[in-house]
Amino acid sequence: MQQTQAGRRGVTIGISKPDMSLRDAFLVMLDDYDAYDQEDAEFYAGARADFCAYVQSLLDEEHGLNLPEGYVPCSHRWLVDEAGQIVGIARVRHNIETPFLAEEAGHIGYDVPPAHRGCRYGIASLRAALTEARHLGLERVLLCCDADNPASWRTIEACGGVLEREFHSEHFECLVRRYWIELQGVEADGALA
Repeated sequence: MQQTQAGRRGVTIGISKPDMSLRDAFLVMLDDYDAYDQEDAEFYAGARADFCAYVQSLLDEEHGLNLPEGYVPCSHRWLVDEAGQIVGIARVRHNIETPFLAEEAGHIGYDVPPAHRGCRYGIASLRAALTEARHLGLERVLLCCDADNPASWRTIEACGGVLEREFHSEHFECLVRRYWIELQGVEADGALA
């Protein structure tokens, strides 16, 4: 497991591929989503039904195996704090070669469970995603976020994101901000070089 510094107090967190050993921590995270952010909880609901199959599907997705129609290979990374809690999740799509990804979703998605929001784990999650994008050989990445989510767009800007434009998304039914991050201009920790 990779290690990095994150959070308000510079705690050490690990960055892990999806792993069966993190089942209990993942289900605690899912309980947190169920209680405080049910909309995003649906994204992870498959883990509750069959955690083993869920983890395998994420690992397969990274290798481009058994992808549903319209999906591209995607690397998932879980951020784990010193207490063994999952404090963030990062996803890096290996390409954006579908109209939806190219216009409205981008290369990177990241989440912070409700109990850990406001502790700078969003920045740690995005930095983990940028590191993974670099490993994949990407030179620049597209990120999209709701315009009414200033925590998300401030995180993107703190990690070098440059606003391209805002537009109304028919899919998400809201105003969306599109950002690009040039990876050659960003150091491994996400800071501008």
